[in-house]
Amino acid sequence: MMAGVWELLDFVARWIHVIAGIMWIGNSLLFNWLDRSLRPPNTAERGHEAVGTIWLLHSGGFYYVEKTLLRDEPVPVPLHWFKWQAYTTWLSGVALLLVVYYLSDRAVLTDPGILRHSEGVLVGLGSIVLGWALYEVMQRFVAPKVPILAAAVWMIGFLVISFVLTHLVLGRAPFVHVGAMLGTIMAGNVFFTIVPSQRELVASVTGGGGDPAISARAKRVSIHNNYFTFPVIALMVSNHFPSIYGSRFNWLLLLVIIASGAAVRYVLNLRFSWPAWKSALAATIGVSVAAIYGILAIPSAARQPTFVNAPTTVTFADARHVIDRRCSVCHSMQPVDSTFGPAPAGVAFDTPAQIVERAARINERAVVTMTMPPGNKTHITETERAILAQWIAQGARRD
Repeated sequence: MMAGVWELLDFVARWIHVIAGIMWIGNSLLFNWLDRSLRPPNTAERGHEAVGTIWLLHSGGFYYVEKTLLRDEPVPVPLHWFKWQAYTTWLSGVALLLVVYYLSDRAVLTDPGILRHSEGVLVGLGSIVLGWALYEVMQRFVAPKVPILAAAVWMIGFLVISFVLTHLVLGRAPFVHVGAMLGTIMAGNVFFTIVPSQRELVASVTGGGGDPAISARAKRVSIHNNYFTFPVIALMVSNHFPSIYGSRFNWLLLLVIIASGAAVRYVLNLRFSWPAWKSALAATIGVSVAAIYGILAIPSAARQPTFVNAPTTVTFADARHVIDRRCSVCHSMQPVDSTFGPAPAGVAFDTPAQIVERAARINERAVVTMTMPPGNKTHITETERAILAQWIAQGARRD
């Protein structure tokens, strides 16, 4: 019963997280596009001081958008603020960490031989808090005077935190936690800097004045949020691919994915003023894909399974004995371990036909990348992996 409750909580939190994230990122990209696409206003236009205007065509109608400065005028009512999408995305993301990693066993966080679960929770939370705190200190106290130093210190800190995470927590967890750290920084920027700046702006309109330092910091961190957007999306998608997070160079792949996302966002930001942006975008994507492929090729060559005590001949019965003990605990329509529900990812090993049909998947996950069982939850041995490898090498026949 408890497994079903965790499943429901996971589903609801993930649903909210995805929808809120789409709304937040969509708003961010739209306003970034508007800022870069506005045209100088017609001087004959009336009223307040316009900064730029643009005409849009969408959903069967024309829309006229004007960016303006208000000076000693009533604040328009209603005035729409864009903040709850960011807050909801962050809060639902925290809920997912609690449900999936910290309070349940839906995803493996640590290797018990290295860290206890409680220690892994502290490492995960500590990485998020430390990354955000370092960023916040750099942006508030160093960046206004020496922006290059602030960026360098934070980037070095980010690299160290990411590297340590990939060596202390398992599987998908490093990618998820680095994404959560960047998401926390983005939401923190909204809560602690961008929204206060907007309150200052409203106050200045009504004659209350405003703090230029807050506005400058808000502009700076808004740009950072813009560049963090694509890396966060890429991290959340990449953690579904075992060859990525299971690589012995997962730390390097993580950094390449982040750099690639930021580089693509940079080129897209320049597309309004750079005629060659399409070629630059194609080159950026090409280099990124080539780098990821090159890194993946290293462990593929170096980690061909060379198990000791590998038997010379393996029967289907031998392989099924291993699968029944180490895999079917979860991958069954009636699993012994119901943490992930019946047949996770639609994979069940209840019948010989199901096992033979998924031999290639068994080889990839249990033999080559060794990402299954997750965190070696069922304590599969090297000899048992060798049995599976030999059975598959012999043609994965059903005797």
